Amino acid sequence: MSATETLKQRREAAVAKGVSTRGIYAVRAENAELWDADGKRYIDFAAGIAVNNTGHRHPKVMQAVAEQSLAFTHTCFHVAPYEGYLSLAERLNAATPGDFAKKTMLVTTGAEAVENAVKMARAFTGRSGVIAFTGAFHGRTLMGMALCGKVNPYKKAFGAMPPEVVHVPFPNTFHGVTVQDSLNVLENMLRSSIDPERVAAMIIEPVQGEGGFNIAPPEFLQALRDICDTHGIILIADEVQAGIARTGKMYAMDHAGVAADLVTMAKGLAGGFPLSAVTGRAEVVDAAPVGGIGGTYAGNPLAVAAAHAVLDVIEEEGLCERATMIGDTIKARLNDMASRQGMEAIGDVRGVGAMVAFELVTDRETNAPDTALTQAIVAEAEARGLIILPCGTRANVVRILPPLTVPADHLAEAVDILEASIEAAIGNAKAA
Repeated sequence: MSATETLKQRREAAVAKGVSTRGIYAVRAENAELWDADGKRYIDFAAGIAVNNTGHRHPKVMQAVAEQSLAFTHTCFHVAPYEGYLSLAERLNAATPGDFAKKTMLVTTGAEAVENAVKMARAFTGRSGVIAFTGAFHGRTLMGMALCGKVNPYKKAFGAMPPEVVHVPFPNTFHGVTVQDSLNVLENMLRSSIDPERVAAMIIEPVQGEGGFNIAPPEFLQALRDICDTHGIILIADEVQAGIARTGKMYAMDHAGVAADLVTMAKGLAGGFPLSAVTGRAEVVDAAPVGGIGGTYAGNPLAVAAAHAVLDVIEEEGLCERATMIGDTIKARLNDMASRQGMEAIGDVRGVGAMVAFELVTDRETNAPDTALTQAIVAEAEARGLIILPCGTRANVVRILPPLTVPADHLAEAVDILEASIEAAIGNAKAA
């Protein structure tokens, strides 16, 4: 029995079934490469789900963490605060969109950031309602899953959700939902279903993650900003997956020139160490009572040190520009494939920067989802040594999230594997 098979058996016996896993058991990783328990090499184009934007074990990140570990690893910021937290807050205040006074709180996970952003909005407005969007993913905590716009698996079997959370269709041209369609539903909802004077916040991913890498058009984000301003609603940008240089800009909202009142971020922020943040208008962040936000591990010193190094690397290595180059390379190959005869299963290619996806359909007339082909492509790529991930509300989208530090030869190798995997999976499906 292989080492991987042994680990799979141990996982089945010891780990909760509800924690989904792939069959790759990592033992070592470096930049865009990962090796499993049997010594098989992979090119990792999942990057820990957009966490390792600076690659696995970037030397500057590892050095920063090592140096911090020699000083202290944990004090709890509430008990004995430290300068690293303060200076990281200052950097995030300066980096997020918006020319206004800002403040930051650090926590540990994306879901925590979202929960605290909602708490801040409610405290500031004195209201309780929240508007989210179909296809959204905002975490697996109680409020997080209520905000999610996908039932299975995030809401299934977990009972009643928190009240006063409503969902508006996310614009999706590929599926015939225009910006105006979405705005019409939103305006009607504010007239008929939920009083805007009871809405504390509106939360949106400028590029949806789990929902299928759907991109919010700039004019839609600008319209939401206007609606929020009209009704005194706090606009929250969930940049947990799209932020930290992933889309070719530091934050995806930068593409639209729109400043949210609050920004949530995590994943790529600390190069593989658990850290998240809420950054936004000082008066909104400060609305929570003293002691009402925070956490024991919030802003862990090791993760904070890693985040400082990540921000340095993004600037020094031009990772925003690299994200654009990487994404253009991948999309060019995918679009070329989609244009060929016999590749009609590739219904749509989309993405911003190095946040790229393609949607699989049974035919381009109906755009009906081909979930089986999606899974087959992911499996074929894994067998050939490339890690990619499925997503989408219909489970028919393949997402590609390479490290922004991926070497040129590994990028070229990965794109070749991706093309071969798509051709093989489509060929197998036709032969079946």
